Amino acid sequence: MPELDVLDSAMYYEDAGEGVPFVFLHGNPASSRLWRNVLPGVARPGRRLLAPDLIGMGRSGKPDVPYRMDDHARYLDAWFDVLGLDGVVLVGHDWGGALAFDWAARHPERVRAVAFMEAIVRGMSWDELGEGPRARAELIRGPEGESLVLDRNFLVETAFTGGVLTSLSEEEMEPYLAPYPTRESRRPLLEWARSLPIDGEPADVAARLDGSGKWLASSDDVPKLLLTFDSSPTLLGGEAMAAWCAENIAALETEHCGPAGHHAPEDRPEEIAAAITSWAARHGL
Repeated sequence: MPELDVLDSAMYYEDAGEGVPFVFLHGNPASSRLWRNVLPGVARPGRRLLAPDLIGMGRSGKPDVPYRMDDHARYLDAWFDVLGLDGVVLVGHDWGGALAFDWAARHPERVRAVAFMEAIVRGMSWDELGEGPRARAELIRGPEGESLVLDRNFLVETAFTGGVLTSLSEEEMEPYLAPYPTRESRRPLLEWARSLPIDGEPADVAARLDGSGKWLASSDDVPKLLLTFDSSPTLLGGEAMAAWCAENIAALETEHCGPAGHHAPEDRPEEIAAAITSWAARHGL
């Protein structure tokens, strides 16, 4: 796994093949490990598959920054630029989807296509969240949230037990847990967990999502693929969100990939790889 000097730190990433760059962006509280069973199914001659660990996450460095979305975008921009990536196909999950949209909106001349699943597409209202997600969001944003996330590996543990249909074994969990041995090391996870704009707050993240939303709505020349799932109450991309995407995102195709939890690449890697591969073939990617 290569390491790249980026700004005042370093980012690790998976890198295989040569040709059109397909960049896979993970979300919270994951790492490039999320894509380990997807990448082999997408690999083809003429494709370069890359999957970075976001700054402060996985095996990437942990500089002294606030870990706002602005910070992640800044380090990710530098990673793209140092590698000289152009004509990119972006694939994003969770906050990786939001970062993919944000990067594409600010670098439209460098993007060929975007695929996403269980992604942060727009801000929400408290009413939209539903009883369970609302209670979790209130808990993490409240005074108990800091102790819950920072004093334990709560987010990682629940993501890969409750956020998947089949809980990961202790052995499978270890690479996800290992990057966060201390209270301070878990701050990026807490910041992400508190970053979903609800009723417009936090305002800086809401503004970034509004900007990328305008690009998603107007970029008719960029193919986009939404992968949907079912059977889990933890899903972000339910029927209502899929319908919103269909109405508000240009050049969008939707493909259903079966039952999964929010961290769908753990549950349905083969189906995800097959959907991306067939979509890419249709568009000559």
